[in-house]
Order: sequence, then C-alpha cells, then structure tokens
Amino acid sequence: MAADLKGIGDMLRQRRKELNLSLKDVENGTSIRINFLQSIEEGQMEKLISPIYAQGFAKQYAVFLGLDGERLVAENGDIFKKPIHQDFAYGIGTLEPRGNPGVGIKWVPSSVWVIAFFALLIGAYYLARTLEVI
Repeated sequence: MAADLKGIGDMLRQRRKELNLSLKDVENGTSIRINFLQSIEEGQMEKLISPIYAQGFAKQYAVFLGLDGERLVAENGDIFKKPIHQDFAYGIGTLEPRGNPGVGIKWVPSSVWVIAFFALLIGAYYLARTLEVI
C-alpha cells in the first residue's frame, strides 16, 4: 500500500474519481467535512484534528469508496501514530481571559420568576381567605 499519508490521499482521490464522486458526495455519504477530506487527499495531517481522527477519517473514507479500510489502516498504522504539531494561537489551550457579554444579567430572569412565584402564592392565599377556604 501507500508509504505516507500523501500516498494514501492520492489513492483515495484516484478511487473517488474512478467512481465519479465529488468531495461533496463523499461528505454527504460519510459525514466527514470537506476540509478534512481535502486534507487527507493532500496528505496534510497537521490540518486534521489528531492522528486518531486522521486514522478514523481515512478508514471511513476508504470504506465509503469500497476499499478495505481496516487493511489500509493496519498496513499504514505508523503514519497515524506520528504526533502532529497543532497551533493553539486562536485561544484554545491558553490561559487568556475571555469576555462574556451578558454575564452580569443572568440573575434577572431568575429573580423575575421568583417574584412571580411569590406574587402568585400571596394572591392564592388572599383568594382562599376571601372565599373562606382557610
């Protein structure tokens, strides 16, 4: 089989084209986003979420194309075990504080419900006294 993720991607792209399928067709059939499918076909593992996701996506993609996904992953397992560098510059994984608009008014809806409950309770008490139920 293929020696690297680029080779696997080329094989999958060639098979997809043989079946006359677009990436959108594959996305609809596998529920794998197009950008991940493109990353697999281009051999860019760093654009995938993690090596485990790369393995699962490649396997699912191969099965969808009628190939043996289990064998593909088994024969190329070392490719999917390589650690990849991920850039967390967009805020995830950092300790920077993030603003949350509306954080100061979360108590307002709750207090309205509490006030409405007590008003209903007091109204029910006076109605019961007026009707001489209590």
